[in-house]
Amino acid sequence: MEETPPPLLGSNKPHLEKLTLGVTRILESSPGVTEVTIIDKAPAERHMISSWEQRNNCVLPEDLKSFYLMTNGFHMTWNVKLGEHTIPLGSMAINSISKLTQLNQSSLYSLPNAPTLADLEDDTQEASESQPEKPHFDSRSVIFELDPCNGNGKVCLVYKRGKPALAQDTEIWFLDRALYWHFLTDTFTAYYRLLITHLGLPQWQYAFTSYGISPQAKQWFNMYKPITYNTNLLTEETDSFVNKLDPSKVFKSKNKTLIPKKKGPVQPAGGQKGPAGPPSTSKSSSGSGNPVRK
Repeated sequence: MEETPPPLLGSNKPHLEKLTLGVTRILESSPGVTEVTIIDKAPAERHMISSWEQRNNCVLPEDLKSFYLMTNGFHMTWNVKLGEHTIPLGSMAINSISKLTQLNQSSLYSLPNAPTLADLEDDTQEASESQPEKPHFDSRSVIFELDPCNGNGKVCLVYKRGKPALAQDTEIWFLDRALYWHFLTDTFTAYYRLLITHLGLPQWQYAFTSYGISPQAKQWFNMYKPITYNTNLLTEETDSFVNKLDPSKVFKSKNKTLIPKKKGPVQPAGGQKGPAGPPSTSKSSSGSGNPVRK
């Protein structure tokens, strides 16, 4: 059984500071950030890793093994305080060895002839020079869930050649909610660096998709810029608008400084005289207005 001790601040223990690559200090010094917490988990035992490999007929990559021997999973969160409200914002997670489970290939519903993930697979996604061959939900690939991404998709450890699966055949992919695959990294170590340097911001994995992060997530990215993020992706597009918020002003005190209004030019009481009009064409009062007979 796994024990889950109470959350601890990352700066309280040196090994947690090393595990997070010092990002806890960056977050704690950011405006509005509060309650930066890490669940301190005990290392996994070697027999747990061996049991997982035998049960799944897969060999874990060496870097992922080393990670589990240091901590059996990872979970770090941080909140933002806006006025009187505290909002959960950042979340970084790696499933423990016991929760590193294979994506369910059985029926989505407990009914006969119900569709499976393989039935719903989109075969139009093909490999290209910039994108390797996508994973498959059938026996061609073996897929394990690394991070549930708070319901925004799944980050998966993918064995590309089926079982028996070898460590050198692994890649890290992101499966979005529409069941489209997006390549992330070749190794777990590279993915872990992405996870940490993106600060666990909401939907950060979508930065590696063709459609990018949502406008709401982009607002948070503008306020808390990831350490190694491509800032060109935050530029305003012609068909969208993003507020450029300044964190130092958002979390500032509510005391306002009165700014005097600018006064326009003073006009005379009688108003300005307009330009002179044409001479009057009215007839003389002495004339009758009729033609004179001779």
